[in-house]
Amino acid sequence: MTALDSTPAALLDSVAGAIGNTPLVRLRRVTEGVTAAVYVKLEYLNPGGSVKDRAALWMLDAAETAGDLRPGGTVVEASSGNTGIGLAAVAVARGYRTIVVVPDKSSAEKVALLRAYGVQVHVTPGGRPVGHPEHLRSVALGLAESIPGAWFAGQYDNPANPAAHYATTGPEIWAATGGRVTHYVAGVGTGGTISGAGEYLKEVSDGRVRVIGADPETSVYGGGDGRAWYVESVGHYLHPDTEEDLWPTSYHPEVVDGIESIPDLESITLLHRLAREEGLLLGGSSGTSVAAALRVARGLGPDDVVVVIAPDSGRSYLSKYYNDAWLGQWGFPLVTATSAPVVGDLVAPGDGESFAVIPSNATVAEATALLGDRAALPVQLARAKSGAPVAAELIGSFASNSTASTEDPVRDHLAPALPVVGVTEPIDAARERLGEYRGPVAVVRAGVAVALIDADRVVATAL
Repeated sequence: MTALDSTPAALLDSVAGAIGNTPLVRLRRVTEGVTAAVYVKLEYLNPGGSVKDRAALWMLDAAETAGDLRPGGTVVEASSGNTGIGLAAVAVARGYRTIVVVPDKSSAEKVALLRAYGVQVHVTPGGRPVGHPEHLRSVALGLAESIPGAWFAGQYDNPANPAAHYATTGPEIWAATGGRVTHYVAGVGTGGTISGAGEYLKEVSDGRVRVIGADPETSVYGGGDGRAWYVESVGHYLHPDTEEDLWPTSYHPEVVDGIESIPDLESITLLHRLAREEGLLLGGSSGTSVAAALRVARGLGPDDVVVVIAPDSGRSYLSKYYNDAWLGQWGFPLVTATSAPVVGDLVAPGDGESFAVIPSNATVAEATALLGDRAALPVQLARAKSGAPVAAELIGSFASNSTASTEDPVRDHLAPALPVVGVTEPIDAARERLGEYRGPVAVVRAGVAVALIDADRVVATAL
């Protein structure tokens, strides 16, 4: 039995004083067969609930020092949620108004948290190319320019972001491990966490510490083509219509020794194991980071110490990665095992073989040829290279259209996207979601469309 620490609680002047000094917890069960020590730094124990509290505090302090943010001013940021929450927690305590622009893929919990802090939240469609008026940054910059006394935090290019981790996260890791850390693993989003702490650890260890980035499999940082993925708050998405792919200046690639590219399935499956085997309820990007750390650790020895950042808590994603309805719809393993028939049982080999998607840059003539005798086909965001049809990039559907010119681009004649059902989804649940719909549906496995079946097959089986 472990005795509780009887050290008196600190008396702090404000919530800002509670940021940092998060603990490291050693993994014991998911590391079976691994001789290296793997420690997870629990950044969700910051008062705003994530690692982004650190950057938020340093960006606010720097803006106040520079005179960019004055009493009564407004803080504006583009964020998937966590940086906005961190900014809001400190900003409201200092008397600032806060506006945060979030993509529509952000979890409902993070949006609710922002509003709980009194934040004015603007939800904008995700998956827009850089420069598009609905792109996250475009909306936030427009708001900052139109509001007197507003300051745009700009975490992606704000030097205070990596500086916060150079000054706090890195030294904390070094001190907590007694300088024994050999490998530092963190997800790459804005790049601030991995760059700042990584730079410090390399310097203090005379280059001994290896810095490893954790990245979604299709993210550009790790060499992917930028197509969408399902784990929030990590990676670099690249819309195919983006003219120039600019990486954030908060990310310093020269600090990173290597990148592990992690599929969504591996991230989400590990999240469930961490909750049930380690007692750690972690957010989606933590699954990506810990998966990368375990990959690294499997090639190391007993004298090695791996430290990995867990950016936030699973409590911010209960509606997604821990929700069987969400997991089933997108074809990921469920939290609760079921013996009920699932959609995957309905998929025959021929369904996948005959499955096709229409690229959004195809002409109506090309789309019609692909359509053949089918009632409709999904239309996929066109990319330079063909690849897995990620369900999140199925932007609509196409059915026979006798009024359209054969040379028109198919994207000008889109019908609503086809309903999606996941291979792990119980058939009864899929039937309920489909309602009265009786057309073709896309079947999805781990976020990727793999087959096309008729809704009648789902309904008839469930009845």
